[in-house]
Amino acid sequence: MAEAAREQDWRKPSFAKELFLGRFRLDLIHPHPLPADEDARRGEEFLAKLRDFCETRVDPAVIERDARIPDDVIKGLKELGALGMKIDTKYGGLGLTQVYYNKALALVGSASPAIGALLSAHQSIGVPQPLKQFGTQEQKDTFLPRCARTDISAFLLTEPDVGSDPARLATTAVPDGDEYVLDGVKLWTTNGVVADLLVVMARVPKSEGHRGGITAFVVEAGSEGITVENRNAFMGLRGIENGVTRFHRVRVPAANRIGAEGQGLKIALTTLNTGRLSLPAMCVGAGKWCLKIAREWSAAREQWGKPVALHEAVGSKISFIAATTFALEAVLDLSSQMADEDRNDIRIEAALAKLYGSEMAWLMADELVQIRGGRGFETAASLAARGERAVPAEQILRDLRINRIFEGSTEIMHLLIAREAVDAHLSVAGDLIDPDKSLADKARAGANAGVFYAGWLPKLVAGPGQLPLSYGEFKHEVDLSPHLRYVERAARKLARSTFYAMSRWQGRMETKQGFLGRVVDIGAELFAMSAACVRAELLRGRGDHGREAYQLADVFCRQSRIRVDTLFDRLWTNTDDLDHKVVKGVLSGTYEWLEQGVVDPSGEGPWIADATPGPARKENVHRPIR
Repeated sequence: MAEAAREQDWRKPSFAKELFLGRFRLDLIHPHPLPADEDARRGEEFLAKLRDFCETRVDPAVIERDARIPDDVIKGLKELGALGMKIDTKYGGLGLTQVYYNKALALVGSASPAIGALLSAHQSIGVPQPLKQFGTQEQKDTFLPRCARTDISAFLLTEPDVGSDPARLATTAVPDGDEYVLDGVKLWTTNGVVADLLVVMARVPKSEGHRGGITAFVVEAGSEGITVENRNAFMGLRGIENGVTRFHRVRVPAANRIGAEGQGLKIALTTLNTGRLSLPAMCVGAGKWCLKIAREWSAAREQWGKPVALHEAVGSKISFIAATTFALEAVLDLSSQMADEDRNDIRIEAALAKLYGSEMAWLMADELVQIRGGRGFETAASLAARGERAVPAEQILRDLRINRIFEGSTEIMHLLIAREAVDAHLSVAGDLIDPDKSLADKARAGANAGVFYAGWLPKLVAGPGQLPLSYGEFKHEVDLSPHLRYVERAARKLARSTFYAMSRWQGRMETKQGFLGRVVDIGAELFAMSAACVRAELLRGRGDHGREAYQLADVFCRQSRIRVDTLFDRLWTNTDDLDHKVVKGVLSGTYEWLEQGVVDPSGEGPWIADATPGPARKENVHRPIR
C-alpha cells in the first residue's frame, strides 16, 4: 500500500538521491540558495513581532506546571497571525516561506515546545498543507481563511491498533448519497482536543461507483457524533492538546473529500515531504538553547580551580553541542530553501532532516543534562524554590524525546529513506530479485540491469574525492576541502556497499533493517557534512561570522567522519543475526528466568484499548478556543 502511494517518478533532481547513488552533486546545493529580499523582509518583520510576543506573553513555567497552554496565549497567537504563517496572503495568511516558517517554529518552540507543536500540527500536517497541495479551489476558499486566523486544525491517522501500518486502518467512511458516514476511533490526535477542523484518514469500502481505499476528508470537529473521549498526558510536551477521538455515524459532505478515493495515504506522504521540516526546526531551536545554557553554566561553575568548560571531559560535550547545532541549522536552512525554490525533489532531504535532527537534538539535550550534573536532573521549579536559576534542562530532555517517534519514528524513517535511496536499483533490477516474477520478466530485467550497471559501476571506482585540489574554493584559513573530498569518496563507497548487499541478499534485502538503517545513517551524516560546508562558505562570502562558521563546520565534519567510519565498519561487522536468535528466544520464553526478582508496577488492562466502532462511552472533552 505504501509502495502504491509513494511518488513513483523523479521529475526534479535530488541531491540526496544522487548521494546514495554515489554521485556527489555539489552543484545542486552550492552556491547556497537564498530567499528573495521581499520574502526575507516580511519574514524578519514577523519574527520580531513573534519574539516580542514570546518574551512578554508566554510563561513557559505556567504551561509546564498546568500542562496547558493558556487560552489567552492561543488567542494572542491567532491575533498575531501565527495560525496562518504558511497560508497564502490571498486567504488571509502571512504567506511566509518555508525558511521563515521554520525560523518562527524554532523561536516559539524555544519558549514552549508545546506551542511549537500546536502551530506545527495545525499548519504542517493539519488542514492547510493537504488543501494547498490537493484541495479544490472551493475547499481552499472555504477553509483556508478560517485556518489562517480563527480555526485550529488537526491530522487524524493513527488508531489504537494502527501506528506505522496503515494497511490495518479500521476507521470507515461509507458512501451515502452526497455524503460519507464515518465510524471509528483515532488515537494521539495532536490538537484534537481544541481543534475546529480535522483532516481524517478513513477507509472507503469498494463498491459500485466507488474505487474505495484510504481517503482524506476535512471534517468539522463539532459535527454530531464526534467525541473527544480523552485528553492524553505524556512525559514531555505537557501542554499539547492531544486526545482520543471517536466517530459514530458522523456525516461528512462528499465535497469535503480531499482528492479522490484511495488517495489518502498518498496525500499524507506527500504532505509530510515538507511538513517534516517543522520538527527539525524545533530541534535546531533546542540545540541553540542547549548551547547557550552550556556556555553560561560551564563558565560560571568552577571545579579544581577552573571553569568546568576548560576540563576536557566537559569541553568535548560543549564542542559537540556547538558543532552539531551549526550542522543542524545548515541542514534545515538548506532543505527549507530548496523547498521554497521548488527546483529540487526534497523528499529524501526532508526525511533526513527529520531523522538526523531528532536523533542529534536528543543527544545534545542529554549532554546538557550531564554538563549540569545534579542540577540537570532537578526541575526548574525546584531550582527556583531554593534560590537558583530555573533552568529546565530535564524538561527539554523529556520534550525532545517524542521527536524520535512521531511524524515517522526513527525506525520507519530508516525504511522510508532506504526505499527511496534504492529506487534506481529497483527500477531497473527489481524484477530480477523478486521471487514472484516469471523467468521472462527476470530476463528482461537482467537485460535492463546490464545496461544500467555497465554505465554506473565503473563511475564508482574513482572520482574528484581522490584529487588533492578538488573543492579548492572551500580552502581558506580553515580548509574544508578535505571533508568534501571525503564525502565524495564515502558516497561512492556507500553506493558500492548497497549494490553488494542487494546482490547478496536480493529479495531478502527488505528484511535487513539493521543494514538499511546504517546505510541511511551514513547518508544523513554525509548530507549534514555537505550542508555544513556549504553554509560556512555562504557565511564567509557574506562576511557574516565566516571564520567562526568555518571552524564549526571543520569540527563537525571531523566528528561526523568518525561516526561514518564506525557505521561503515558496522555494515558488515555486527550482531544482527545473533540478535535475531536472541529475540526469538525472548519471545518463546527461553530467557523468562532472567525476569525473576522484580515486581511489575504496571496496572491492569489490555495492551491496546478496544476501538470497536459505536457510540461514545465517555464525556466529550472537546473545547474549542474562541
